[in-house]
Amino acid sequence: MVTTPFPALPQPKALLERFHQGSVRLLLSSRCPLGPEQSLGFLSSGLWARLSNTYKEDSITPFSGLRGGLREATLHLCISPSKPSGQRTDAMFSWLKRGGARGQQPEAIRTVTSALKELYRTKLLPLEEHYRFGAFHSPALEDADFDGKPMVLVAGQYSTGKTSFIQYLLEQEVPGSRVGPEPTTDCFVAVMHGDTEGTVPGNALVVDPDKPFRKLNPFGNTFLNRFMCAQLPNQVLESISIIDTPGILSGAKQRVSRGYDFPAVLRWFAERVDLIILLFDAHKLEISDEFSEAIGALRGHEDKIRVVLNKADMVETQQLMRVYGALMWALGKVVGTPEVLRVYIGSFWSHPLLVPDNRRLFELEEQDLFRDIQGLPRHAALRKLNDLVKRARLVRVHAYIISYLKKEMPSVFGKENKKKQLILKLPVIFAKIQLEHHISPGDFPDCQKMQELLMAHDFTKFHSLKPKLLEALDEMLTHDIAKLMPLLRQEELESTEAGVQGGAFEGTHMGPFVERGPDEALEDGEEGSDDEAEWVVTKDKSKYDEIFYNLAPADGKLSGSKAKTWMVGTKLPNSVLGRIWKLSDVDRDGMLDDEEFALASHLIEAKLEGHGLPTNLPRRLVPPSKRRHKGSAE
Repeated sequence: MVTTPFPALPQPKALLERFHQGSVRLLLSSRCPLGPEQSLGFLSSGLWARLSNTYKEDSITPFSGLRGGLREATLHLCISPSKPSGQRTDAMFSWLKRGGARGQQPEAIRTVTSALKELYRTKLLPLEEHYRFGAFHSPALEDADFDGKPMVLVAGQYSTGKTSFIQYLLEQEVPGSRVGPEPTTDCFVAVMHGDTEGTVPGNALVVDPDKPFRKLNPFGNTFLNRFMCAQLPNQVLESISIIDTPGILSGAKQRVSRGYDFPAVLRWFAERVDLIILLFDAHKLEISDEFSEAIGALRGHEDKIRVVLNKADMVETQQLMRVYGALMWALGKVVGTPEVLRVYIGSFWSHPLLVPDNRRLFELEEQDLFRDIQGLPRHAALRKLNDLVKRARLVRVHAYIISYLKKEMPSVFGKENKKKQLILKLPVIFAKIQLEHHISPGDFPDCQKMQELLMAHDFTKFHSLKPKLLEALDEMLTHDIAKLMPLLRQEELESTEAGVQGGAFEGTHMGPFVERGPDEALEDGEEGSDDEAEWVVTKDKSKYDEIFYNLAPADGKLSGSKAKTWMVGTKLPNSVLGRIWKLSDVDRDGMLDDEEFALASHLIEAKLEGHGLPTNLPRRLVPPSKRRHKGSAE
């Protein structure tokens, strides 16, 4: 008798070979080391019970129970030397070989995402293909849909500040973009990370297997000519991608056809993005017909929607209260749900606030919105799981609908008349399926849209109900997804992802502009420049010194609170002032001396004049005393 430690479950073929050898004893116990890549989540009671029943039938010693969970399970498999390795042994493990058989799962699930991909390919995709789900709803998913970064969809009527909002987040201009009061963004723009700045046209983008846009091809050339990818090196885009959309038209403009199904494209993106931001202008609250239709295309994804009331600094407090109430009233009529959408109020651009009365409100609202965006990478796996379950429930209902229509069709005569009758009675059919299979009404697709789609299909080519495919889907929803939840929680606990960093997100936790205080570390500036280079702030230093000493510094330095009081008077947003503080507090002591204050004043003036802020402080901007200090320290 040979005893073999069993620290990891081998492949079914290798396991079968060991049993063919005859005298083998396999031991799995809690004492065996389980590596981080070895998951027993799928190898649970169903598999062990099946093994146990087989061993009992073959007079083989069964395993000694599951004690306190999977990791404490002990399994003893003993085979007598005299037992022949023949057909019964093959039959005993034949269920391990059959693809898609009940109980078969990946041996080691490394991540939740890889498990979802496997479940989709083996249990959901066959059902989609059998009942032509893609022709009625959404095309099949690809690996890029699971592996891609979280995406944020930005939509709204023209001139509500969509492109300005994106540039505010990135603190960088997007290649190919233009900002203006008229409808300037006339295409869908996927803003993604790239080593160099550039744009990729839509027709080239949809054939790239590494991008999650291949399934946009059916929308045709008219759409693809209005679709592009803007790539640029930006820290924010290392964690997320952003989809900019054309301005939604109003008035006479909306009667001009776009040449493609705009709501359908929005619906395609809504199914795949992690967050949807709808922007409204404080002076433009009317919801046009096209905007109403676009919001209707987002129905079913209300959990992803965040509404932003932009340009709120252009109205006073009393007017803002009325504007907010009017927006909520308008949204209530369009969204059609009793739940109230979350509305964020602010002015999302880097220019000074026109009416700074509500500055504190804007700061709090911006922090809440940024917190939602920064959490996207940490919760990406949970969102993918949620969307896959939502898709699976719709696929199941679709299978029942198609199979019912197939069953009701006559075999020879009157097919066309019967098809028209079934389409007309579709609401009644929905009710019958709901009662027969105990399905929630919320799982059914839009009846009117389904009727329109069915007109173009031949019912005789539909398939009848296939119980095995539905059983596999039910098993995925009831068992397989549930087994992933512990792994999902473990991934979130062990995640080292710090969330979205860079851009405007850096200014939300810098210096005195948050309640934590100015204790954030700064990045070093550029090295290697001449320490004797002229300081560009010198020419205005006397002017800044006068302001500095009027603020009554203590021991030659201004505290963070005093500096903040003066800086807020410039009316620049807090995220911008936070970036300026980070660049100015060169010695990182949480206070500003006269040179650092002069530097801060210089950067504020540059920003007010429309110039950008550097990512790191150039050597020519470093105060002379700080250069000498750094040199001596080295």
